[in-house]
Amino acid sequence: MDWLLWILGAYLLGSVPFGLLIGKARGVDIRDHGSGNIGATNLGRTLGRTWGMGCFVLDLGKGLAPVLGAGFSHGLIGRWMIDMSPETSWLWLSVGAAALIGHVFPVFLGFKGGKGVATAFGVLLGIFPTLTAAAAAGIVTWIAVIVVTRTVSLASVVAACMVPMTTAIVLLLLPTEEGVAIGARLAPPMAITLLIAVLVLVRHRSNIARLVSGSETTVGKSSDTH
Repeated sequence: MDWLLWILGAYLLGSVPFGLLIGKARGVDIRDHGSGNIGATNLGRTLGRTWGMGCFVLDLGKGLAPVLGAGFSHGLIGRWMIDMSPETSWLWLSVGAAALIGHVFPVFLGFKGGKGVATAFGVLLGIFPTLTAAAAAGIVTWIAVIVVTRTVSLASVVAACMVPMTTAIVLLLLPTEEGVAIGARLAPPMAITLLIAVLVLVRHRSNIARLVSGSETTVGKSSDTH
């Protein structure tokens, strides 16, 4: 029951549309501006970079807070998932997945939400230390691609793909206890990182089509991302 409450709470927190609420507080419905997306990128283009960054931090917090809370309450922070029971690993990851799904499919907005990039980073940062390196790699990649290409959508897609790759490398490099199968140690963390990558790619499918055609816009112009 305790884990169920954490999962439900994570979904409800993830469903809070901070971008829309910030816009409403400023007298703007961001769904009627730019790409119409409720995420930080569209909010930043509509109201300014400061508001967009504030929304990014809040959306990241939606993923970070419930995962950290559940982790601390069960004494999991600082422990590698390979040292936990499979059931505990899956339950903890389910909290993060619920927060991410809440952001992408929020119950408060008819299941039409953002693209999940910031919330996904929050989830990864909260699952410490197993997915911390993946989160760091994703954030560094995201920033680097934006600096080089000034294309937020491309940065989000590349960073999303980097996350499961980094997770697999880190876990494969860790020492394995005798009798522990590689598949068993990889399955839980790989499941959440692959879910993140798939959700981000699916939610950016229109951006990917524009990237392929060469019509995607860059920072400073209207686009549909986050």
